Amino acid sequence: MTGVMNAPDGVNGAAATLSMLVEYAFGLRSEDQVSGGPDWTKTERFDVQAKINEADIAGMDKLSPTDKKARLRLMMQALLAERFQLKVHSQTKQVPIYELVVARGGPKLTDAATDADPHLQLGKDGKPLHGFIRFLNEMSVAQGYSMPWLADFLSGPMAGLGRPVVDKTGLTGTYNFTLDWTPPHPGVRLGAPDGPSPPEDSPSLFTALGDLGLKLQPSTGPLETIVIEHAEHPTAN
Repeated sequence: MTGVMNAPDGVNGAAATLSMLVEYAFGLRSEDQVSGGPDWTKTERFDVQAKINEADIAGMDKLSPTDKKARLRLMMQALLAERFQLKVHSQTKQVPIYELVVARGGPKLTDAATDADPHLQLGKDGKPLHGFIRFLNEMSVAQGYSMPWLADFLSGPMAGLGRPVVDKTGLTGTYNFTLDWTPPHPGVRLGAPDGPSPPEDSPSLFTALGDLGLKLQPSTGPLETIVIEHAEHPTAN
């Protein structure tokens, strides 16, 4: 496993490149949005455990998931500036994108706030998990998922679309839904790390979204990128 993920007491990076850490810190959707800097920023890997003190953890538990994510990103930006001597600037350019919109006939999503399905995945507090997605052999099951989060997921390499996706649905809630679609990368499918790729006749992601009353329409739009001006190898703890 490689990548950057939230932990109860901070952020963990596993075999993460500096560009992956920058992607997380600035809320980007792909490493492709990071450029500049020394060659090693995309090749050398680091294990990072960024810890939050107990007082800050208590305060962050009171924040909404969106505000908590934003606070963690700011903390990671400060860590990178301190430990990697990172200096960056942002640029915006026009690129091909997909707009995620509601298809004719309306959305076919279940409101997470009122869903009483007994098969929902529960957290330690006994409440349904929020912002959770799991990948099975022939489907992807999302729980408490917002449309901006779905757009972020569709923008990533796991979806294989090759373009950023922007939420234009106008749907403001969180929803439970199932995508009848097999991820193109075997490693993300539960229980099949070395399994075969999905068969050619598997439903496409476009078809799966259509079954939910959603669709992707090609467009162009602005994409924020981060340019690394300066970075140095960090010292170990």
